[in-house]
Amino acid sequence: MRALAIVSLASTLALMGSACTWVQMAPGAQAVRVLSGGPAPSGCEKRGEVVVAVKHNVAFYERNALRVREELETLARNEAPGLQADTIQPVAAPADGQQRFAAYRCGPGAAPAAQSAPSAAAQTYPVGG
Repeated sequence: MRALAIVSLASTLALMGSACTWVQMAPGAQAVRVLSGGPAPSGCEKRGEVVVAVKHNVAFYERNALRVREELETLARNEAPGLQADTIQPVAAPADGQQRFAAYRCGPGAAPAAQSAPSAAAQTYPVGG
C-alpha cells in the first residue's frame, strides 16, 4: 500500500513538472509589439488572427494564471512574423489555456495610438522573456 502511494505521488510530480512549459521567444518575435485589448489600431493592416494554447492545468493542479498568460503572448509573438505582422492584440481574454490574437502590420517605427498611455498612468512591463 505504501509503495503504491509513493509511485502515485512520483507520477503526479512528474506530470506537474512536465506541465511547466518554457516557451522560448523565436527569432524575429522580440520586435513584435503587443497592444492591450480595445479598438483595432488605426493605420495598420490586419494580417490575420492566431489562436495559441498552452497547458493550463494538470489533474488537480492549476498553473499560475500570469505564467499562462505570458506564455500565450510569447506564442502569439512567435507566430506574428510568419504572417508578416509586427504588432499583435488580444481579441479576448485567455480561457482554458487558449487565447486568440489579431495580427497587424503597422510598419517600422509606427506606434499605434492604442498603445500610447497618458503621462500620469502607470506603465506595465512583461515579466520575463
